[in-house]
Amino acid sequence: MKITSLDPARCLPLPDAGLGALETERGNLPLESVDVTASISGLVAGVEVAQGFRNPFEVPLEATYVFPLPDRAAVTAFRMEADDRVIEGVLKERGAARADYDQALREGRRAAIAEEDRPDVFTIRVGNIVPGERVTVRLTLSQPLPYEDGAATFRFPLVVAPRYVPGAPLDGPSAGDGVAPDTDAVPDASRISPPVLLPGFPHPVRLSLTVDVDAAGLELRELASSLHVVRREGDRLSLEPGERLDRDFILRLGFDASTALQLDGAGTFALTVVPPPLEGTRTPRDLVLLLDRSGSMGGWKMVAARRAASRIVDTLTDQDRFAVLAFDSYVEAAFDGLREASDRNRYRAVEHLSRMDARGGTELLEPLRQAIALLGETARERVIVLVTDGQVGNEDQILEQTGGALSAMRVHTVGIDQAVNAGFLSRLAGLGAGRCELVESEDRLDAAMEQIHRRIGAPLVTDLSLKGLETEPGTVTHLGSIFPGVPLRVYGRYREAAAVTVRGLAAGAPWEERVAATVVDNPALKAVWARAHLRELEDRYAMGEHELEGQIVRTSLEYGVLCRFTAYVAADTRQVTEGGPEHRVIQPVELPRGWETPAAAAPMAAFQMPAPGSPLSAPAAGIHEAADNLSSFGGAGGGGGPRGFAPPAAAGGQAMKRGRGFARAVPASRPLAPGAVRHSLDAVRPQLVAELDRLKAARGVPDPLYLADLASRLAVLAAFLGGHAELAALARELESADRPGADLAALWARAIEVLTSLTSGGGGGSEGASRTAFWKRP
Repeated sequence: MKITSLDPARCLPLPDAGLGALETERGNLPLESVDVTASISGLVAGVEVAQGFRNPFEVPLEATYVFPLPDRAAVTAFRMEADDRVIEGVLKERGAARADYDQALREGRRAAIAEEDRPDVFTIRVGNIVPGERVTVRLTLSQPLPYEDGAATFRFPLVVAPRYVPGAPLDGPSAGDGVAPDTDAVPDASRISPPVLLPGFPHPVRLSLTVDVDAAGLELRELASSLHVVRREGDRLSLEPGERLDRDFILRLGFDASTALQLDGAGTFALTVVPPPLEGTRTPRDLVLLLDRSGSMGGWKMVAARRAASRIVDTLTDQDRFAVLAFDSYVEAAFDGLREASDRNRYRAVEHLSRMDARGGTELLEPLRQAIALLGETARERVIVLVTDGQVGNEDQILEQTGGALSAMRVHTVGIDQAVNAGFLSRLAGLGAGRCELVESEDRLDAAMEQIHRRIGAPLVTDLSLKGLETEPGTVTHLGSIFPGVPLRVYGRYREAAAVTVRGLAAGAPWEERVAATVVDNPALKAVWARAHLRELEDRYAMGEHELEGQIVRTSLEYGVLCRFTAYVAADTRQVTEGGPEHRVIQPVELPRGWETPAAAAPMAAFQMPAPGSPLSAPAAGIHEAADNLSSFGGAGGGGGPRGFAPPAAAGGQAMKRGRGFARAVPASRPLAPGAVRHSLDAVRPQLVAELDRLKAARGVPDPLYLADLASRLAVLAAFLGGHAELAALARELESADRPGADLAALWARAIEVLTSLTSGGGGGSEGASRTAFWKRP
């Protein structure tokens, strides 16, 4: 192993910076700014998000940014702006969009791609940003605003919080460039785990957020921001300068909603039914309370979770039975089985909850299984209440293994965090016809507890149906139930409509309300419906209905709304560089405010950029050569950082090479693990095509360092394939490129010869099926 030390004079610590911050002659991070502009009209918000990227390097750059959006938001447009050029994005099936993006980069053209990895987690890649250039990408979206107890809530998330990733690591290239390895439980974990800036990093992203409010003719009683200080000028609110991307923006708007049936005149309806003045009838319940006590729940969140759980126990009566399960890496019960909710048992449960502290990992699947088993089959109402921050990565696995059972129960979720995983918690609550309540601060706790107390009781109206409205089959969103203080919201496609009658059961007796239709000029209704419909289809797909894939793609493309199986791609027609980007950077994100810095990360530096050309950071559809390694970050819980950057004892060693003024980490090849899957050559053919294109584009005398680095990349690919003879032999030949007397022209010609043979269908490769495309895995 040859190790070249980094010159300390080139990376001086800033005197006023936090641990791990570096200063280099090439600047810091590619993401310069995030500008959010929202316009709220009634219960719908239109939002434009502009992300500004700059290339601080001396070579073309590809920047990757993993970021959140509201889980109910419909992304309907995508645009790239650079060098006085505007390139509109096109929505395509995800594999086709990736192919277009990769081809544009190979041909030296600018391109950008936007992909959805979770309902509230998205990834943007912007490639071939030339040195010193600024590129802006814009997303346009529409989102419905939840309304409860006389107030609508505009919640805009600003950071993807670290998520617990269970399961055994998978062999082969990672699906993304994040710090968590892909596992059998979360096969795309590397796409939802961006590296994290340690506190004190001196140059955060510039954030701008403005909101224009139109109460749509209703009296606006109150505007309140719970986590940010805002300036108000008339009906416009804006953030104070200097805010960081470390917590959700939450704005509450107080006004009185009304029952209405809105038609957009183009086949989409939106129904709102205000709860009737009825008293809910309490029926005996079997309730299981699940309390998350994992490490991410530390600090105020654990205090709030204990109070919330205790308040829920207090809602029980002597007619109810209940159980309390606290979980982290293990499940701990307050007592065996279901117990009557007597004063004594409720006291024991509250006493047990008061001793809970934060520790371990968020193993959510097992406590859900135990809760389902405890509730079993009974004539009583079966209720699960989950108190958590929801920071798990295996959402699809949980839905697949528990979704069917949960849909036959009532599931309430209580999300506690300033960067809560609202998307997943609302999916769980939607499955179980329950409610999702979010608590973002201690100041909001008492008001949220009052709402939780009312929601945990029986709903006012159940068994809902619509009459008198001719709808397109299979297009009406889930009806659920009507809870106190929470209007019913339903979207769908209609053929003819003049009025609708909403029917249900209230206290066991028939109930109905007739609502007349009104035509409105609101194109956002179609987008909001399409996103809600797609989310229901995606949840069914995750629960095992894989035959829905074609319908999901068709719906997404027909209505122009991004989903998990499609992507927006914007590719310039003008060539700006020779070949693809020479550096790739994944943008680190802030640690959510209120989170404690992981102990395991304390000695590490601020952020991690993957090694140049590492196939372990390559996407499935093409080589993802990485950026210069400026510094490192290791995750807690044994994650240790991105795959390919584990310590030598774990990863089989790494060779350090000097290149372009920075130390670069090149993963050493390692033998196939016993029992590992052998993959076919097709699994890495896109990477080989990209390497061949670079070789052919070389001018003059080949660079010895480039050929030596290529040897390392090919060696890893050969090991991934289970020991590919031709690739391994070529890698051994190229290893000599940086030695005195090496015949660089002959090595260059040999590399072109072998890669041409392999990419044209020769070479055979080892047998075995390649991994299923990560976005198509349940």
